[in-house]
Amino acid sequence: MTDDTAPWPTELRVSKDRKVLTVAFNTGDRHELSAEYLRVCSPSAEVKGHTPSQKQTVPGKRNVEIIKIEPVGNYAVRIHFDDMHSSGIYTWTYFMDLGTRRDVHWAGYLKELEDKGLGRDR
Repeated sequence: MTDDTAPWPTELRVSKDRKVLTVAFNTGDRHELSAEYLRVCSPSAEVKGHTPSQKQTVPGKRNVEIIKIEPVGNYAVRIHFDDMHSSGIYTWTYFMDLGTRRDVHWAGYLKELEDKGLGRDR
């Protein structure tokens, strides 16, 4: 059973330099999401943990690239990054959240890096 009102992707396109994924939806929304942003916000248990206290801050991913995208059923994709991370399942709803709330997610990530003495390059 599917939700007919849920946003549905009409395009997933990786840029030639493999650093940006463009996701377009049937709602007219279109988001350009950097590989770095997608990697550090990976929905994987390795990054998100199983509880909030297990969440990991992933530093040093400024230059990460997308090497492959593969479908997971009809609801998501798995993104393979050149640092060999590939365990996150990105649902269409999660892509929409990453696109519409990018400022909130990115600011939170930068604050975590600062609080932990980490950086985007290390």
